[in-house]
Amino acid sequence: MMPPPKIYARLEDVAIRYGPKVVMQHLSLDIVEGAITCIIGLSGAGKSTILRLINGLKRPDAGRVLLGERDITSLHERDLIEIRETIGFSFQFAALFDSMSIFDNIALPLRERTDMPEDQIRSLVEEILENVGLANVGERFPAELSGGMVKRAGFARAVIAKPHCVLYDEPTTGLDPIITHVLTDLIIRLRAKLNGTAVVVSHDLESIFMMADYVAMLFEGAIIAYGTVDEIKASPNPIVQQFLQGSEVGPIPI
Repeated sequence: MMPPPKIYARLEDVAIRYGPKVVMQHLSLDIVEGAITCIIGLSGAGKSTILRLINGLKRPDAGRVLLGERDITSLHERDLIEIRETIGFSFQFAALFDSMSIFDNIALPLRERTDMPEDQIRSLVEEILENVGLANVGERFPAELSGGMVKRAGFARAVIAKPHCVLYDEPTTGLDPIITHVLTDLIIRLRAKLNGTAVVVSHDLESIFMMADYVAMLFEGAIIAYGTVDEIKASPNPIVQQFLQGSEVGPIPI
């Protein structure tokens, strides 16, 4: 019998409320260490909130969030900052600083968090730029790059400090199929290079089926399906099937 997978992060019976509105209720999810977990669901369902729960940017109103055996739910902010330094975050629109070169954007986490000498920083940034296919653009600015290149620069900044886990928020939104394939392959390669964990929020089912080890579907504030790609595709849940098929007919209200 295979031993159970090691869990990097666990959300236990989480609830999130904004005033009287309940966004999440009884949400539980395991993020397997060393795997790529993709979170799917309708727009506005709260998928990105799960990423913010994992790195402590959002605290649940009920339930617990654990990283390994450590409950981070009520940690002091300075302890959460230390935890966030082990987690990379690739934002939906990259969130690069327009006034800084691509090189300086990517070097920023190393300059802010470490005492690493500048020559070593340069070496690491040049290496990661080459890894993401941006070897010759370090001195250019975000406005001078295409959307796909900006996304890759965001990936590079997220992984430059060799985090234990990388969170990707809608990494392929608004991009053409070729660049989407390039970025999906890059997520797979970066996870392997870091020997770490990745969590991806996305609507792009083709991309998800290509990269995911595990898929979780969020619907009406809870995880209603979880498993491998094949298990999700074969799910008997009519909500899951309607979502996967993009059908107007089914229990999901249009």
